[in-house]
Amino acid sequence: MSGDDLERLQRWEDNGAQWEIVSLRPDSATIALLRCDAGEEVDRFTTRDARVLALCRRRRD
Repeated sequence: MSGDDLERLQRWEDNGAQWEIVSLRPDSATIALLRCDAGEEVDRFTTRDARVLALCRRRRD
């Protein structure tokens, strides 16, 4: 995934949608982007962005 993945997640949340961690590894995370109404998955991406990894780890704790 190229671009700013942290900003992508922030925009997703700002628009009322949710996201969930599909997989969290030491060096990458796979994120599912979910619809705001029924929680259906509409997209998925894998990132190595250290800021997103830190956010995912905080969310899991």
